[in-house]
Amino acid sequence: MSTLSLFEEPKTQDLIIYTDGACLGNPGPGGLGLVIIEGESEKQFAEGYKLTTNNRMEIMAAVKALYMIGNQTRNIKLYSDSNLLVAAHKDGWLRNWQRNNWKKSDKKPVLNRDLWEALLEAEKPHKIEFIWVKGHANNHYNEICDKISRDAAEFPVLKDDVGYQTI
Repeated sequence: MSTLSLFEEPKTQDLIIYTDGACLGNPGPGGLGLVIIEGESEKQFAEGYKLTTNNRMEIMAAVKALYMIGNQTRNIKLYSDSNLLVAAHKDGWLRNWQRNNWKKSDKKPVLNRDLWEALLEAEKPHKIEFIWVKGHANNHYNEICDKISRDAAEFPVLKDDVGYQTI
């Protein structure tokens, strides 16, 4: 029987996540797609929404993926073709927005605050590296996410994006 020393961190499991969002019109019907890879196992998920934006679908795909894996601490590489999603993390925009009461440098409110806050909450137990991939550049998993997110936007029954507000 092994015991965990007070100075050891619990073991984490590595995951790879690919996400994408799509919108047929912007705003318009939208979809999100994701692939979660753990070892040899792959899980795909897609969901469509009646009225939303592309940026909302990009962020929501990451939120959904993280909530799907639960609260067990994971080392995650999250790949996205969304410059906004990746830069918000890598360039510190999220920290700045929070510090500035969810205002951008131009003093305007941050769009999609509901999703950014949900993402920050979903990230808490994990160690995540956000990695940008070029869209439509023959990256196998990015192409899968692109296809299933576009297909989801055309589902016959679409959900309401309750956080989306027309301005």
